[in-house]
Amino acid sequence: MAQALLGYIAARDHRLMHRINGWRAPRWLQLWMICATRGGDGWLWYVMAVVVAMFGGPARWRALGAASLAAATGIGVFRFLKRATRRRRPCALAPHCWSTLLPPDQFSFPSGHTITAFACAISLGCFYPDLFPGLMFCALSIAVSRIILGMHFLSDVVAGAGIGATLAYACIALLS
Repeated sequence: MAQALLGYIAARDHRLMHRINGWRAPRWLQLWMICATRGGDGWLWYVMAVVVAMFGGPARWRALGAASLAAATGIGVFRFLKRATRRRRPCALAPHCWSTLLPPDQFSFPSGHTITAFACAISLGCFYPDLFPGLMFCALSIAVSRIILGMHFLSDVVAGAGIGATLAYACIALLS
């Protein structure tokens, strides 16, 4: 049963990969995806941490603690899972028609960029509800960019979003 489900997911992932790798996205979308994925490299969350530390009010340290703990735990989780699963990246299996970005590591599952994005966005968004829509837009943009740029399969990103969200809510509960 589990093997059949994994086979079904892999077949869907590969079908989507071939479609995306051969699609010449409009230039504005290409730029958005490249900017989103570069934001997910970490600097966006560091800037957000500085802004929260400076202007975050009384909840700033709990918010930063939750986001930092969720992101750090997420990094450990994705490093462990990548070594355990050793799933090759889409860009290693088939050429992409316009993206020339190099992946940060060799393996695909799960998406570390997505784990970190959701861990930070949800952690901070729960403490600052007015920022939640913008933070989720950033997290979703980062997640989609990883697929569009041929760095990850859809299932890598879905798993990353789930892991990041779970870690965020756990860290919020721990520090509240």
